[in-house]
Amino acid sequence: MKDVRVGVVGVGHLGVHHARVYSEILGAKLVGVVDIEEERALAVAENLGVPAYTELDRFLDEARPDALSIVVPTVNHFEVAEKAMERGVSLLIEKPVTARTEEAEELLRIASDRNLVLQVGHIERFNSAVQQVREMVHDPFYIQSRRVGPFSPRISDVGVVLDLMIHDVDIILSLVHSEIADISAMGRCVRTDHEDVASAQIRFENGTIAHILVSRVTEKRMRTLEITEPERYLMVNYETQDVTLHHCVQQQGRGLVEVVEHPVFQKREPLKLELQDFVRCVREGSEPLVGLRDGKRALEVCVAMLRQIHGDGAVGRPEAAQLVL
Repeated sequence: MKDVRVGVVGVGHLGVHHARVYSEILGAKLVGVVDIEEERALAVAENLGVPAYTELDRFLDEARPDALSIVVPTVNHFEVAEKAMERGVSLLIEKPVTARTEEAEELLRIASDRNLVLQVGHIERFNSAVQQVREMVHDPFYIQSRRVGPFSPRISDVGVVLDLMIHDVDIILSLVHSEIADISAMGRCVRTDHEDVASAQIRFENGTIAHILVSRVTEKRMRTLEITEPERYLMVNYETQDVTLHHCVQQQGRGLVEVVEHPVFQKREPLKLELQDFVRCVREGSEPLVGLRDGKRALEVCVAMLRQIHGDGAVGRPEAAQLVL
């Protein structure tokens, strides 16, 4: 079967890794990289032995890709995605999928009309520990997520809700099979004009409660997910891809005894798994693990949180949210 011709638009901190992985995986042929900074595009292209471009139109005309990773600032996602999709190109768009929910709706329409694959880059879904836990979780009633770390000036166009919290929102939505009852959120600007620390709570109609804390101004780095079910407790360490399971068993003569288990499973690079899934979906015309509807739903929830942090502070519901930049 013919290789899928792929390209990367935006080869900065994250995009360069997309380009590297595409050059490594079977079934994909990297046909070029695009970046408005010519020196950066040339450096990445030379290292991988592919053409460099600074103009998207020229790249689309000359390289004729089947699929693209879009790894540009969020405010440019819709413009780049619409142009590529109108040329019949399938896309993997880094999160958040777009800056406005109505833009995501328009991309959904184009993808449906043209029968294109449209995947959202929620990479934590491809974390080996998360995939393991998805098979283990059945009836969570409380979920707590913490994603904190030191300040980095690299991300300046969005705050922590769209940069960090959206990962946790997406995972929680994938684990809790219920509609959202309400959302509450608070946050504070510390080092930038956007929220640098934020806390949010999601209450689902089935009674499940999820609490999320994110910060990019905390000295200690932590990436954890804790899930409480009626008879057990699970903890995920995103960075080490480890899972810890706590539960109690009845032992004769000793009553209840706590048992701690550490499931053993293969750990793999999440980005490689994500891009392999994308290439497979483009080749087969199948639905990706994280499609645009998932990305749109996570965006809607985060927008509802942002309205409370920067707006009137009222308890919100995601379907009413719109983000104006």
